[in-house]
Amino acid sequence: MKNKEIAQIFSQIADILEINDENPFRIRAYQNAARIVEGLPEEVEKIEQRGGIGEISGIGAGIADRISELVRTNRLSYYEELKAKTPEGLVRMLDIPDLGPKTVALLKQKLGIENIEQLEKAAREGILRNLPGMGEKTEENILSGIEFLKYHRERILLGKAYPLSQSIIILLNKISSVKRISAAGSLRRMRETIGDIDILATSEEPQQVMKVFTGMPSVTSVLAMGETKSSVYIEENIQIDLRVVAEESFGAALQYFTGSKSHNIKLRELAHKRGLKINEYGVFRISGERIGGREEDDIYKVLALHYIPPELREGLGEIEAAQQGRGLPELITHEKVRGDFHVHSNWSDGANSIPELAAAARRLGYEYLAICDHSKSLGIAGGLSEERLRKQIKEIKALNKSFSNFQILCGTEVDIDSDGELDFSDDLLSELDIVIAAIHTGFKQEGSRITERIISAMENKFVNIIAHPTGRLLGEREGYELDMERLIGEAKRTGTALELNALPQRLDLSDVHCHMAGSAGVLIALGTDAHNAAQLEVMQYGVATARRGWLEEKNVINTLSLSKLLKKLNNGKT
Repeated sequence: MKNKEIAQIFSQIADILEINDENPFRIRAYQNAARIVEGLPEEVEKIEQRGGIGEISGIGAGIADRISELVRTNRLSYYEELKAKTPEGLVRMLDIPDLGPKTVALLKQKLGIENIEQLEKAAREGILRNLPGMGEKTEENILSGIEFLKYHRERILLGKAYPLSQSIIILLNKISSVKRISAAGSLRRMRETIGDIDILATSEEPQQVMKVFTGMPSVTSVLAMGETKSSVYIEENIQIDLRVVAEESFGAALQYFTGSKSHNIKLRELAHKRGLKINEYGVFRISGERIGGREEDDIYKVLALHYIPPELREGLGEIEAAQQGRGLPELITHEKVRGDFHVHSNWSDGANSIPELAAAARRLGYEYLAICDHSKSLGIAGGLSEERLRKQIKEIKALNKSFSNFQILCGTEVDIDSDGELDFSDDLLSELDIVIAAIHTGFKQEGSRITERIISAMENKFVNIIAHPTGRLLGEREGYELDMERLIGEAKRTGTALELNALPQRLDLSDVHCHMAGSAGVLIALGTDAHNAAQLEVMQYGVATARRGWLEEKNVINTLSLSKLLKKLNNGKT
């Protein structure tokens, strides 16, 4: 059982205990255990093999035994007992954004509500507003949350879908008859959430490919199996569709099944005007003569278009830009990223030491890494006091003496309080190489107030970057109500960069907001928000979102060399 799965179980145990009004210390112990296990740099299975579960810092003996039980048996009797005495519908209600265990318990006690369907009915009938601490606005928020949940329940985060598709592609690529293979659909466009996963391949023995595909160990059910197309469900009801096409049609099929619908319709309209027909089999004249389709670029060449990268194929002006000589941007690539601006160490709520994080960054070929642990107000995340931050600065400066062509940047993720004030004084901020400011509380304030809080932080001469500017968590929480146009304008005026947080749960800024910021001349800072060394590798999702936002190398501050970056930071702001 993987760390994330164990963490999810412990988190759910904490929620169930809270619903049942259990001991708060026990609740906190499971919440803490979930955080620690998810952040471990090593899989607990390996730790268990060497008998080291009891040595994990912050984990008590009782919970250590339960971790061992999960690893050995893939189940936990205590968890099963808790679920048996708690209606499943109550636990599912916790998936609704901003609906916590205390509120779920209140709804059960006062109204007998035990599932989402009953909750939605009560909210629509105006019954909830009479409960303590609730009102019409709460009912509206609950209904919005239920709609949000209904939509996202059927979506898969890019950070889950992409590695899953790659593992299947690697497996199928081992079949000798498979010559070409690629992901398609919205996954190839690197959208932040995915419906079904589409894979396209060529093979002279498609039946052999289908047999391997439908027989994968992860398959829970086969929806359809044909000679050239099969569909399966794997764990968690994720649907995977595989098509095997003729070699001469691979490019046309890849373009067709990558989409989007709007992009494809516009291409076909252009083809029609030129007396051509385009479909998943190739490019044809009206007479039926085939003139292309083996390569994807054939489609664009016959329409006199520059090749359009998959991430841009959304029908949002990319075709018009491709008709112009220099209309399409030269999109940023992962290879251009020289460092990461947002990483947490074990000084706050991260799992790894600073030397371990530096070693991981150097393995990735980075020139710099910014350690930006939480500030003192975020006590739940082990936020640093002024004294501890100064000690950390000393440690980093000492470590930097051992490096050549690499530097750890002394930084902080300083909290912006409900009044727009920063958690640390200017005297302390002035000692840092880089300062990122973020909102972690007061999410329910009016949009105008949250906008003002962020602008207030931008006004500070030591703040370089605003982290995860909209505060969204995909599938969990909508972003704040912000005046994004105004925010981007103020970022430009103050010389403050906006973060594109690369965590798949965030991808904040979104592609749309990245496009707005880039067009306005505001620099984007890529940060993984990594809480362990392995998470440094989620940078690829940030790059993908930047590409979807039409960003080029010049728009992203991480593309600067160390010397140019330090010069820019020393001159103030970004």
